[in-house]
Amino acid sequence: MPIHYIDQIKDLKDKKVFIRVDFNVPQDDKGTITDDTRIAGAVPTIRYVAGQGAKVVLASHLGRPKGERNLTYSMAPASTRLSELLGMHVTQAPDCFGPEVTRMIDALKSGEIVMLENVRFYPGEEKNDADFARNLADGCEIYVNDAFAVSHRAHASVEAITRIIPCITAGFLMRNEMIFFDKAMRNPVSPLVAILGGAKISGKLEVLEALLDKVDKVVVGGGMAFTFLKAMGYSIGTSLVENELIPTAGKIMDKAKKKGVKFYLPVDCVVATACEAAATNFISTVQEIPEGWMALDIGPASTSLFTEALRDAKTIFWNGPMGVFELDAFARGTFAMAEAVGNSFATTIIGGGDTDLAVRKSGMAGKMSYISTGGGAFLELLEGKILPGVAALDIKSD
Repeated sequence: MPIHYIDQIKDLKDKKVFIRVDFNVPQDDKGTITDDTRIAGAVPTIRYVAGQGAKVVLASHLGRPKGERNLTYSMAPASTRLSELLGMHVTQAPDCFGPEVTRMIDALKSGEIVMLENVRFYPGEEKNDADFARNLADGCEIYVNDAFAVSHRAHASVEAITRIIPCITAGFLMRNEMIFFDKAMRNPVSPLVAILGGAKISGKLEVLEALLDKVDKVVVGGGMAFTFLKAMGYSIGTSLVENELIPTAGKIMDKAKKKGVKFYLPVDCVVATACEAAATNFISTVQEIPEGWMALDIGPASTSLFTEALRDAKTIFWNGPMGVFELDAFARGTFAMAEAVGNSFATTIIGGGDTDLAVRKSGMAGKMSYISTGGGAFLELLEGKILPGVAALDIKSD
């Protein structure tokens, strides 16, 4: 798909440029941002556009205010943090459209930046409403999508607005996402190993199906592994399982075998009486999980097995933790996997979401080739889906 990127636009000076960013960042109960990765990721695009003398209008969502104005989800903390990262002032608008916002945008001088208020304060955003998109556009001449993480959503600031603003482009963060997706899946250097974890198999069935046509090995950990293990006839105690998907899990393993894809599952796990930090726990083989106990992490033998599976990998894609890494007692498997992936000689792509958080918490983020900002968007690309926000970038800029 032909996409124009913002550095291909010849003259930005004094142009009103609308940049859709994703500043949906975690905050503590005092409103302090606890992870500014997504804000930092958009800085190169914003700095470039402002440096070219454009008048910059930023838009994002935060949380799920359900179409109502709720200042708990205000973009103001993100504006403050962006100002610090840029080393220049970012004006926070009181709303995302309206007479006062229009006056603020019209008053912008070359290189100045205004941050609109949370676009999800209005139901028109998630409904992809054209009138709401028209209000957001507010005379802007160039649109930049630098929000890969929400590009699987056909929302007004992602999709409908591209039919209103005449020049449609993508930012540098979006370009990086597309480049590394291409490296991971379209033109990977083999052997290609996919590591999948997380709680449930249901959200990743289509991904698994698609991956079996592309990868050399699949490593499955986390809660989703126990649906596969139960399909193999193991008793798994009270571990997470999606009983209705047991037949499907069996079919996936059969398909992997027929295609010659090596399929790795845990051989041991850390089991506990409850998903609590203080719960009694011990290491069990997957064949011997006691009744009334649940598996909450992979064990040391699984870690060794999975690490060995990565030894000859040239490309590694990882989405989903190996256990409940938020609790120290069940974090060792995920952190060991992060170390194995980070120390490999492969091109390593981390598929966003909880995996991003886990890798950063493990201290291995700097050793990864690329950490995607969008878990859901990346997974949909893996399935072969066309993302609405990416499809809308098809060249209209000539």
